[in-house]
Amino acid sequence: QVQLVESGGGLVQAGGSLRLSCAASGRTFSSYVMGWFRQAPGKEREFVTTITQSGGITDYADSVKGRFTISRDNAKNTVYLQMNSLKPEDTAVYYCAASRNIVPYTTTLKYDYWGQGTQVTVSS
Repeated sequence: QVQLVESGGGLVQAGGSLRLSCAASGRTFSSYVMGWFRQAPGKEREFVTTITQSGGITDYADSVKGRFTISRDNAKNTVYLQMNSLKPEDTAVYYCAASRNIVPYTTTLKYDYWGQGTQVTVSS
């Protein structure tokens, strides 16, 4: 069992940056694939990015490639999402998720634990 708590969301102008953090409880954080997903009003939750246990492999949705960067610090039980060049269409609630799978899947169905989400709003 792992509990996830996101932070760092807020209101930012287009072109700005935000850094989200997700702090995990428990001693087995380093054994989980971690991911970030987002959900805009009236839309389904969608994949943003994922990172393997050691941080050696990452994957990104096409819509955020080159702008967002995922990283993790296993010593601090924390995963980060650096978001640059933000656009109004990035506005959503951002969720951190942990997966017991070895493969860094991009579907919500493969993630076992979820945080409560943090709101990101990008104004034009």
